[in-house]
This record gives sequence, C-alpha cells and structure tokens, in this order.
Amino acid sequence: MGTNMLKIDIHKHAAFVLLDRPDVHNAFNGELVLRVTEAFAELGQRDEVRVIVLAGNGKSFCAGADLNWMKRMVQYSHDENVDDARAVGQMYLTIAKCPKPVIARVHGAALGGGAGLVAACDIGIAIESVQFGFTEVKLGIIPAVISPFVIARVGPGRAREFFITGERFLAPVAMNIGLIQHVVSHEPALDALIDSKISQILTSAPGAIAAAKELVFGVAARNLENSLEFAAERIALARAGAEGQAGMRAFLERQKPPWIEKTDKAGKDDGK
Repeated sequence: MGTNMLKIDIHKHAAFVLLDRPDVHNAFNGELVLRVTEAFAELGQRDEVRVIVLAGNGKSFCAGADLNWMKRMVQYSHDENVDDARAVGQMYLTIAKCPKPVIARVHGAALGGGAGLVAACDIGIAIESVQFGFTEVKLGIIPAVISPFVIARVGPGRAREFFITGERFLAPVAMNIGLIQHVVSHEPALDALIDSKISQILTSAPGAIAAAKELVFGVAARNLENSLEFAAERIALARAGAEGQAGMRAFLERQKPPWIEKTDKAGKDDGK
C-alpha cells in the first residue's frame, strides 16, 4: 500500500516504510507528516508486523522540512506555529513509542528533521558517506521538536555542540556521538546488516520487545530508586506472562519458543 508520498511494503513480518518524495530529497510537509504518523500508528497495531524499516527513496534519507512548507510558516500566527509543531512532534513520538522495533536505513543525507527521524528510531544504520546535521540555526530557527529525541540519544553536551554550530558531519561522527549505532561502507552492506537485525528480532518475543522499549523509556524518566521499583514490577509481569512462561519453558526443555515456530511456518506458507 502507499500514497504518492509514502510507500509501505510488508514482507515476511517486516514492514518497509519508504519516504517517497525523491525530487525534494524526501523533505516532509504537513501531508507527509500526517501520513507517516498514521502509518506507524497502524503498523504498530498489526500482529503480523514484527519490525519496521524506515527508509528514503532517491538520493537522500530525508532533508528535513520542505521549503514550500517553510515559506508558508513565515505567515503563521503563534497558535498556528504551535499546532504545526505539535503535529510534527506527534510524528516523532509515534515512531519512538511504536511497540514494534524501528530501524532507520540511512543514505545520502539526514538533515534537520531528517536527523530527528533517525533519533526517533530504535536502531540507526548509515552508509559512511551520509551527511547529518542539525542545521536549523543556519535558518535562524532551532531544532526544537526533535530535541527530546536527539538529546535522549546523544546527551545534552553533544547536542549543545551540534545544535549551536549547525555544522554537517559524517556517519562515523554520528555513530561516535550515539545518534546511530552502525556505519557501513556501501548499500549492499547496509541492507545485509538490516537483514541481520531483522533476523535477530524475529527470533525474539514480540511482546517482550514492546515491553523492553517501554522499560527503556520508563527507566530513563525516573530517578535511580524509582527506576529499580519500576524494573522489578516489569520483570515480575514479564516472568508471569504467556511469552515469559513459554520462553523459559522452551529454554529449559531445549525447544524453540512458539514465536520462532510461527515465523518459520509463515515463511513456508507464503512460498518464499
């Protein structure tokens, strides 16, 4: 399924979400923001989807905000600007809090809001030549809506440097500061590593993955003492849950857990 701005393909439990505005380097406008938000909200509720890959068509992953959209913003009132920023923020939040793991497949450039998209994903994998940058200050504005997601990834100290300078930097630097986790030399290696991550995800319990994501957010939002209590409650729920019981039983009996058997059957049923 798809639109003229966004394409979605589901293959063997993996959903591939493709930003499809190659003529403007997949820069987003109000419509694309809505499409992406709706897509991740829907895919997050689909049982057959176990992992989502976010990618861009053409020469770039995402160059941030569309210039024509920005021209209209100049005329916005304060309330219109706030509403617009909230809608964009909801897109990033929907990606970050999606119960499915999200992998960013980054090539070309990821600038401004495009770098924010990478920060909202769980795993970022980029070709070494990718240019990143929080370039908003070059336009007299600030990387405000993406800041919670970027700061959560790189920390305040690194964010201060790159938010202030607005400089562009390559993928090895992005990995060094924690914005992405992996750098590869070319596209075949990019797709091979993504396939490897997908394979690992498909051998893990889907409910446990969703709970693990919630665990990270929950611990990060609490102080040390409260986070330990939160973690104790979460592991108690996981151990008593259906997946936890089945997984531990399978491990003790040296059997495959049920989610791996279902994945294998699905692969055989579709003839692939």
